[in-house]
Amino acid sequence: MKSLISLLVFISLSCQIKIAYADYELLQKNNCLACHYIDKRKYGPKLNEVALKYANDTNAKEKLAKKIKSGGSGVWGEDIMPPQPHVSNEDAIALAKYILSLK
Repeated sequence: MKSLISLLVFISLSCQIKIAYADYELLQKNNCLACHYIDKRKYGPKLNEVALKYANDTNAKEKLAKKIKSGGSGVWGEDIMPPQPHVSNEDAIALAKYILSLK
């Protein structure tokens, strides 16, 4: 019985880790890491800073997805986020969800 429970816990955790890894792969695929790191500043803000900034915003996922696609400036000082029109709407939402999970 303990083996079965351990196996189920392992499978559950493996699925969760795979989902998180797939979202990180999406960061790589869409070249987000050219300007952003999760926990260090590069050209744009740290992604975990973005997550904290929007933590209490109920519309954060939609706002970030829109910003990913259309770009923007002024939120992080003089940093400019160029538009990323090549990112699909589905990927923009998935990226926003992943970024918001990094707080």
